[in-house]
Formats: sequence, C-alpha cells, structure tokens
Amino acid sequence: MAERDNDDPSDPYQREAQTFPKLNDDRMARISRFGARETVADGTLLFERGERSVDFFLVLKGAIDILDEQGGAERRVHRHEARQFTGELDLFNDRKILVSGRADGETEVVRVRRPDFRRLIAAEPDIGEIVMRAFILRRVGLLRHEQGGVTLAGSGRSADTIRIRAFLTRNGYPHSLIDTDRDGDAQGLFDCFDLTERDLPVVISSGSALRNPSDAELANALGLTADIDPGHVFDVAVVGAGPAGLAAAVYAASEGLDVVVLEKIAPGGQAGTSSKIENYLGFPTGISGQALAGRAQIQAQKFGARLAVSCAVTGVDYSDPIFRIELEDGSIVRANAVIAATGARYRKIDVEGLERFEGAGVHYAATAMEANLCSGSPVVIVGGGNSAGQAAVFLARHAVHVHLLVRGKGLADSMSRYLVERIDAAADITLHTSCQVTGIGGDSGLEWIEWLDSTKGVTVRQEAAGLFVMIGAEPNTDWLKGCVERDDKGFIITGAGGSSPFLTSRAGIYAVGDARASSVKRIASAVGEGSVVVASVHKWLEDRDQQQRVLATL
Repeated sequence: MAERDNDDPSDPYQREAQTFPKLNDDRMARISRFGARETVADGTLLFERGERSVDFFLVLKGAIDILDEQGGAERRVHRHEARQFTGELDLFNDRKILVSGRADGETEVVRVRRPDFRRLIAAEPDIGEIVMRAFILRRVGLLRHEQGGVTLAGSGRSADTIRIRAFLTRNGYPHSLIDTDRDGDAQGLFDCFDLTERDLPVVISSGSALRNPSDAELANALGLTADIDPGHVFDVAVVGAGPAGLAAAVYAASEGLDVVVLEKIAPGGQAGTSSKIENYLGFPTGISGQALAGRAQIQAQKFGARLAVSCAVTGVDYSDPIFRIELEDGSIVRANAVIAATGARYRKIDVEGLERFEGAGVHYAATAMEANLCSGSPVVIVGGGNSAGQAAVFLARHAVHVHLLVRGKGLADSMSRYLVERIDAAADITLHTSCQVTGIGGDSGLEWIEWLDSTKGVTVRQEAAGLFVMIGAEPNTDWLKGCVERDDKGFIITGAGGSSPFLTSRAGIYAVGDARASSVKRIASAVGEGSVVVASVHKWLEDRDQQQRVLATL
C-alpha cells in the first residue's frame, strides 16, 4: 500500500509540507509518464533567473538547490531533495522566472517540459491540487521574505516610489524597499550605481538600475509582459483583468477557447484595491480584492489563458473579419471576438492642487501599502459607497482617526447595512454629512484638508496624512470610442438585436461588468456576467465558422 503524502490543508503544522511536499510512489510514477528521466552532473544549472518557459523537475535522487542573488551574493532559498519538485507560479505563465536551480551532486530527475506539464495538471487533478497549492505558498514565501525579486530605492513618500511599489505589489512581484529618507545604507547604493537624487526612485534588478521607470518599462524589464505573436489569432481577447474579465477568461479557457487577457496595470481592477470584501459569496470572513484577483488569475492561467500585463489598449480596428486590437506601444493583438471588461475608475474631486498630491497623500485605493503610509495620522475619506465604507473600517486600524465625508445626509441609501452599522459603532470613525472638500495643502506631502459643512455653514480644516477619494465612477471605455455605441456618460450600451444582453452594437464585441451601461456595480454581478458571456461568444464563433464554411462552398 502506497504511503500517504503530507497534504492535509487543515493542519497548520503542515504548511512546510504543503509548500515543499514529498510525493508518494504512486504520484511519482504518474508524473514520470509525462516526462523523461535525466541524470545531471554536480553543478549543472537546470534553469536560471530571467529565463522564460522553464521546465518542471521531479527529483528522483540527489538534490536541486534553488538560488537567489541579491547584491551580487548568491544564497540558497531552498533545497529540493528526492520526491520533491521544482517550480512556482511562473510555470503557469510565460513570465521570467525569479530564481535559479542547480544540481547539488549527481542528480537524477524527471524533466517535464512545459506543454507536458499543462497536460499533467489537467489529467491528474489530485497532483494538480498539490502542485498548485505548493506554487501559491512558494510565491507567498518569496513575497514575505523578499526573495527572488528586486530592490526599490527612493523616498518612501515619493509619488513615483509609491506608484512603483503599488505596481509590484498588485502584480505579486517580490521586492524590498530602501527608503532613502531614512536608510543610512542608501549612500552605498548611490556610489555603486553612480546615482544622484534626480535618478530616484530606482529599481535594482540583476545588477542594473532602472531610473524612475514607467509601469510599461518596468514590466518589460522584469518580464511581466507576454510575448504575443502578431500573426496569431486568438479565439477571444478579454480587455481588462478585473473580476468580470478574469471570470470570462477562466470560463472561456476552461471550455477550450484560446484566450488572451490584456490588462493595463495589474489584475483586480477597481476591486483589487479593496482592503476587504465581506459580502462576496463563499468568503464568510472576507477576502481582500488583491487576494481574490490573484486566485482568479491563477485559475485562468491554469486553464491556459494568456495574461498580458502593462498592455494598454487604445483602439480596435473592426474593418476586417478578425478584430485588430491596438496597444499603446503600437503592437497589434488579433482575435475573432472581443470582451470589453475595462470597468470604471473613481472620479476625481474638483479641488485645486489635487494632481500635485496624487500618490503623495491623495489615494484612490486603500490597501496595506496606503495604510502604512498614513499610520499614526488622521485620514479623510470622500465617498458613501461600499468601497468607502470598507476603506474606513480598514484604515481605522492604522490611522489615529478616520473622517468620512459624504455630500448627502447619510449612508443608508448608498452603503450596505453591515458597513453602516460598523461605522456607527466605531469610536475612531466620524461621519460628516453634507460636506465636500474645498482645499488641500502641505509642503513635502499632504498635511491638511479643508471641507465645507453646508449644514452648519462653516469650513473645517483637518490635519491629515491621507485623502482617499472614492466617489462615483467613470467608465474606462475611451478605447471603444467610435467603435460601439455608448451612453452620454461613456458606459457601453448592450443588448443589441436581443441575441445577448452583453452584445454591443458591433457584432463580435461584448461588454461585461462595470463598463456596461445597465450593469449592477457589484463584484458578484461582474463575475456572473464574465462567466455567462462566454456562452454568447461560443455561439458567435460557431455561427461565424458555419457562415465561412458555407461561403467556401459557393
């Protein structure tokens, strides 16, 4: 009788065994059917940091050292011994791998090449579950211990430093921060890379320094972008990786469609900036928007969807039967159908000096990173919806006090009851009704906020380190201007012809989630729309293929 694996997820003492499991004889034999045995000499480099599409290795005898390099020094992250396997989440996509793997002593392995690895995960679900869990925990470990990543150096309160940190964090890329305002070792970094204050912030990766890179430049340098063949035609291109887009990708890919997801910044969309979602089905204790997006991203990639980060879509050419999706960098992605899931963004408030403080005190997200920036100081939140309520409850654990400003007379009409009750009961949250921000200011960063209380007819000035703006929504649909019909606010009108509630005025282009004019602006409904629209896309593709076959016989 084969021995059992240590894979009980309910036992907290098994976390190490879940991260680096030792497989039993039966599972090792089943994995071996998908690969080939190899014997490698001591010191053989099996894969190297920065490579793409590396293989999966099961150790039969000997060991593989997983290596990280920081500051020119090599250190061992882990040692895979017999019955263990290599890899982490980058095996489910085409990104550059974060660590190197080297044989320690003469080592016998089963090498499973990338296409066969995907077949293994699909064909052996119990093995796939063990591998998936291990890969997720390994990435969490890299993030927690700042291994396999990059070093970001700059002022901790600089808008560009915060922008880069947010980009790395939301894309799950390990990194450490050297705050040049506080860290005494910063001068050594300046000398090593011949840097000046004007170069900051910089990202140190593989011995080179990227000076204040844009999101696109950083994504390219770190291998977060996907190499897409301009001649390849996808079955469907999903534009936007929020809840609706990721749901569409999961269901389309799981049903055999060739899917690419094009995302401007990072998976999660507006929901990804939420500190905690407590009314989403199946998560009674709540889940952060980033965690929810991360799980959905892994699911989509597990089924074969391609995720292209830092790919801002600027337009769609629909003159040809095949849609040509135009990206900001001038490249083209071709697809037979398009799902628009670009969602919406919070509107800005009309107050002088807002742009100056964006990223340096003015925020449109309330995650752990923004909370740490405001720790120990008062903050102000503008907005009366669920996102504002969640932010207030979350930030109250970090800030001295939270001031919640709304223009109306209360929260009952715009916020879920459980959040209203929690805010009412919180001693460190004050609700200010009939108020709107009239001024902000500060020297090196945001220091104070003024608002007008129209009921009392007075202006209040409040010391604050953060202003969180969460009001209304503007659709991210400019890329479809002139292509599909939109309403006067820019939301996409759907239901054309009655064949699908998600079909736009352009056949083959569908819209789901917050970008759709008649949608319910909730995460659960966005996920539902993203999953249901796939049936309409299937029918569109089948009908078009049939028409082409008929035309070919004429």
